[in-house]
Amino acid sequence: MNKYITSAIAGALAGVVLTAQFAGPLVAQESSDQQTVYEQLDLFGNIFERIRADYVEPVDDKALIEAAINGMLTSLDPHSSYMPPAAFKEMQVDTRGEFGGLGIEVTQQDGFVKVVSPIDDTPAAAAGLKAGDLITHVDGESVLGLTLNEAVEKLRGPVGAEVVLTIFREGVDEPFDVTIVRDIIHVKAVKARTEGRAIVLRISSFTEQTFSDLQDGMQSELDANGGIDNIDGFIIDLRNNPGGLLNQAIAVSDAFLNEGEIVSTRGRNPEDSERFNAKPGDLAQGKPIVVLINGGSASASEIVAGALKDNARAIIVGTKSFGKGSVQTIMPVQGGGAMRLTTARYYTPSGRSIQGLGVTPDVLVEQRIPSDKPEEPKSAAMRLRSEADLRGALNNDSLTEEERQQLEQERAEQEAMAKLRDSDFQLSYGLDILRGLNVLNAK
Repeated sequence: MNKYITSAIAGALAGVVLTAQFAGPLVAQESSDQQTVYEQLDLFGNIFERIRADYVEPVDDKALIEAAINGMLTSLDPHSSYMPPAAFKEMQVDTRGEFGGLGIEVTQQDGFVKVVSPIDDTPAAAAGLKAGDLITHVDGESVLGLTLNEAVEKLRGPVGAEVVLTIFREGVDEPFDVTIVRDIIHVKAVKARTEGRAIVLRISSFTEQTFSDLQDGMQSELDANGGIDNIDGFIIDLRNNPGGLLNQAIAVSDAFLNEGEIVSTRGRNPEDSERFNAKPGDLAQGKPIVVLINGGSASASEIVAGALKDNARAIIVGTKSFGKGSVQTIMPVQGGGAMRLTTARYYTPSGRSIQGLGVTPDVLVEQRIPSDKPEEPKSAAMRLRSEADLRGALNNDSLTEEERQQLEQERAEQEAMAKLRDSDFQLSYGLDILRGLNVLNAK
């Protein structure tokens, strides 16, 4: 409105008559819009009363109003919704990293519940649920027509109780049932381990503990390896990470950047836009980084992958990510509930939105399905012979005994990494890239 007031004052200098001609229609338009809104609200009230009076069965007034509110929010986009008090309380517990349930992050697609990703070390992961699975029924009841919150309520239940999910999976001809036992979900946001000469940081979600878990895990593995000089680099595994808290995604990105933009958010009003930049300090101390992503990497994990990619700090390996490029704000409302409202889009440092597109990996690597049939060991006759196998071959006089032992150790590490390709091809590929970069940098 301030803009209109400023324009009117400037217009008064040009002539009072011109201002008078346009003031009437503008006021009339605003009045007409307000009248239309009030008419629609009256319509809502009339329908509400008609349902209370004439519906075939008595209705719960509170549930009816909550359904209307949720319908209004879910009509905006798949991520806006109303959370009743109980659901809001559970959401607050979820972000602290411990809750009861199955251990899946879900969204809604075509009326069904879609698995964004199973969470590591949970009943859902153990049962074999995969990113992209569609849940069509819960305990034999269809989820069609339910809101996402209502469907999630059906998935939750007493710890130790069984729930039967009917799953439709792309590439499988018929839907199938999966029985899962509910449990308390303890989510450790980051797990660190050493593979060969690389530290693998598996980030499964972005909760309040993610950044602190990352710091602790990195330091523990660095100490175990005798310091940063004894490793080739880091693998940041964001596969099947459904996202979480924006501030934690920013903190994790900042941990590996000395400078540069991390992410920007743009809301409806220009003054609501924000830009987040990295502060000096790289926990990896300049060592090479490979980030693993796939179709289950969403939201906050895409912010991290996009920030490290656009700042040329990491090589992204895997398959295209989920493509959720919007930010939701949780707004508490009267009665103890809250609404989750999409308030902004986010953009990677290059100024590109990943909404609906996802982060494209630098190196496209599909995950191989492990073979059930173990490979038979080759007989001595089938193995390729080398010079060293020949009778009477000359000894190598260029290596000391210490250098020979070092060479044998390197070969053993390479063979171990090669075996990893059978169980996790994408991770193995990332480790190969790190090793190659380390050899090149050493030269």
